[in-house]
Amino acid sequence: MTRRIQFTPPARAQFLAAVAYIRADRPGAALSFRHRVNDALSHLTEFPDAGRIAPEFPDLKFREVIIVDSYRFFYRLESETIWVVGVWHGAQIPDIPDDSVDG
Repeated sequence: MTRRIQFTPPARAQFLAAVAYIRADRPGAALSFRHRVNDALSHLTEFPDAGRIAPEFPDLKFREVIIVDSYRFFYRLESETIWVVGVWHGAQIPDIPDDSVDG
């Protein structure tokens, strides 16, 4: 079974904003962050239930992984695709993730 990772448009924008924020002060840290995100999300292709149920949304089908101790990546599994639907810094209060693939 080959699963793949996809970002919804809002989640991609949130992720790129996080990378840009980190890169503004520490370019090397931004590159490291991207590698750690890639590794953590790649792990989900084999173990999609590895993330925890998001405590703010216990009744929804979203799970989350926390990367670099502060960035929360919300995702859901649909068929063979793991959709990343939201990316927030731990200090932010997340909205209900927008899981539409067309933005």
